[in-house]
Amino acid sequence: MTWAAVLALAAGTYLVRLSGIVLRKRVTLPERVARLTDLGATALLVALVATAALTEAGGFAGWARPAGVLVGGAAALLKVPFVLVVVLAAGTTAALRALGVP
Repeated sequence: MTWAAVLALAAGTYLVRLSGIVLRKRVTLPERVARLTDLGATALLVALVATAALTEAGGFAGWARPAGVLVGGAAALLKVPFVLVVVLAAGTTAALRALGVP
C-alpha cells in the first residue's frame, strides 16, 4: 500500500468521525434506524470474533481456541475485570493445548 493510499484512508476516517460530531445536533435519526445501527455494529463484532476464534490459515483452528473464547466471553458477561478475562481465556486455551487438544 502506498503512502498516498494510507493518507487518503486516514483523512477519510477522520472526516467521517468529525461529521458525527458536527452533525449530531442537526440530524435526527428515527429510533428504528438507531436501533438497527446498534444491532449492525453488534453483528459485525460477533462475526469478527467468530472468524478469529474458529479459523486459522483458511481452516478450522481446533477446539482449544474456541473454548478459550467461550470462557473469556462468559467471564466478561459475569463482569470479571478485563485482565482476569484475558488470563482466563488464555489459560483455558493453553491448558487444553497442553493436554493435547488441538
